[in-house]
Amino acid sequence: MATDYYSVLGISRDASQDQIKKAFRRLARELHPDVNPDPKTQERFKEINAAYEVLSDPQKKQVYDLGGDPLSQAGGGGAGGFGAGFGNFSDIMDAFFGTASQRGPRSRTRRGQDAMIRLDIELNEAAFGTTKDIQVDTAVVCTTCSGEGAAPGTSAQTCDMCRGRGEVSQVTRSFLGQVMTSRPCPQCQGFGTVVPTPCPECAGDGRIRSRRTLTVKIPAGVDNGTRIQLAGEGEVGPGGGPAGDLYVEIHELPHPVFQRRGDDLHCTVTIPMTAAALGTKCPLETLDGVEEIDVRPGTQSGQSIPLHQRGVTHLRGNGRGDLIVHVEVQTPTKLDPEQEELLRRLAKLRGEERPTGQFQPGQQGLFSRLKDAFNGR
Repeated sequence: MATDYYSVLGISRDASQDQIKKAFRRLARELHPDVNPDPKTQERFKEINAAYEVLSDPQKKQVYDLGGDPLSQAGGGGAGGFGAGFGNFSDIMDAFFGTASQRGPRSRTRRGQDAMIRLDIELNEAAFGTTKDIQVDTAVVCTTCSGEGAAPGTSAQTCDMCRGRGEVSQVTRSFLGQVMTSRPCPQCQGFGTVVPTPCPECAGDGRIRSRRTLTVKIPAGVDNGTRIQLAGEGEVGPGGGPAGDLYVEIHELPHPVFQRRGDDLHCTVTIPMTAAALGTKCPLETLDGVEEIDVRPGTQSGQSIPLHQRGVTHLRGNGRGDLIVHVEVQTPTKLDPEQEELLRRLAKLRGEERPTGQFQPGQQGLFSRLKDAFNGR
């Protein structure tokens, strides 16, 4: 008497494929020899495997429902082993681990990789933003085959080794019986199709390298290492797949005057000793144009003068950083006799300490003569 495969799995004859699979997984978890080593249980496990082998295959199921023996016709192993139909080994793995292996051919079309280039910009461009034209060498869709990979007038054909499945099966024996394993088809590399006549332009890849010019908007406030993302401007994928993204990494060139620290700018102004003592105004070329720096009398070397809102624009938020002017007082290294005499008289007049910025009578005029002497007047 023929085995009632529906009863073996505990399902009705009108059960769907999803119900058949769920019943098999439930029983496989319960009856697998690794879980239950009882010999009677092993025989029962072989029965549910044979039942699932038939009922999960539409062709074998049709033969069985008509009263035939699908396992003997297909050369299968029946209930005595896993049989040639144990290509559903992944269903047992799914029963234990909750995952199933991917089946079927893989697509020739895949997303392309992201690309990155470095862009050099000046400080003022980083501070206020700019627009740049850049040239990039990336993979683009082949215009000859439109990404198909086949020569014009031809097309991909179904692989005759795997018959379009993208994988081939191999039966091996184990202590559980016959086990069928699958691997990518070596003839089509798992695609399920072959390209007899590849495109002469792209050699079947569906893409070629090309140089393009892109316009990039650089926002105000970018800094070294800032990356600007251009979606869809990266490498086109194999088979003419969607392009990845292009990242433009900013590299700020050194400035001859200013050093950037965050959004603040720093520079050093060197003034004579007399100018520091008497005070002066000196012009400074800033990012916004020429401005006069007010050096107050008595300024010491190392002091700084802030110019607010003269730095780099904040990348996130409103406003700008500051420009910090560091004062360096220059001490004369060589004096002529007149200059040396004036400094000696000044030292004698200042023999007693006085509050900063205050002069004894006659000192102001002496400082003026010193200044004129140092300036060659």
